[in-house]
Amino acid sequence: MSRASEPELLVLHAVRVRGTADDAAVAERSGLAVDDAREHLLDLEAHGHVAWAEFAGTGGWSLTERGRTEGERRLAAELAADASGRAAAVVREAVTAFAPLNARLLKACTDWQLRPSDGGRLDVNDHRDASWDGRVLDELGAVVDGVRPVLAELTGELARYAGYDVRLDDALAAARAGDGARVAGVGAASVHGAWMELHEDLLATAGIPRGAVEPRP
Repeated sequence: MSRASEPELLVLHAVRVRGTADDAAVAERSGLAVDDAREHLLDLEAHGHVAWAEFAGTGGWSLTERGRTEGERRLAAELAADASGRAAAVVREAVTAFAPLNARLLKACTDWQLRPSDGGRLDVNDHRDASWDGRVLDELGAVVDGVRPVLAELTGELARYAGYDVRLDDALAAARAGDGARVAGVGAASVHGAWMELHEDLLATAGIPRGAVEPRP
């Protein structure tokens, strides 16, 4: 049975996977109303788990080191609460299955941004070669299809993994329709952005530090 995370954990986790996010972005990511998300954010701020910062007229919440530690503690406790151990096993399997798909996605995003020139060097992709771009989009589609069973298993145990497949599909469909920024553009609305959030989500849930060597099949 899929486990629903506690609202405050959802908010804390949303800040982690987004990196920096305002109230609305945290609410969207956590599935809470904006007012409810803000109330939790203020509570977390009072405990030193998140901090608000502004730069050039824009602002957002980010995790403190204390908040990162607290989030990881809560995520571990969430898995430990499943006496069967099934949720923890699914997360471990997902991390292993994700690794080769992650390598393929990163290469595809690089190919979207750079392509070989006639001289053999890599140049910025001007997107005038429809065949090249089409192959990249096909590869991204194959990677997204490949992660579907992984997400299905995760969502079957932890409800907060629902929605990644929809976001990836929406971004890929928009890219195929001509919006190239939806491939590797900055922000959560691109294929790359949604994928990086999923990667961070998996690392956090599995308790793997970013940069550590991840298990491979």
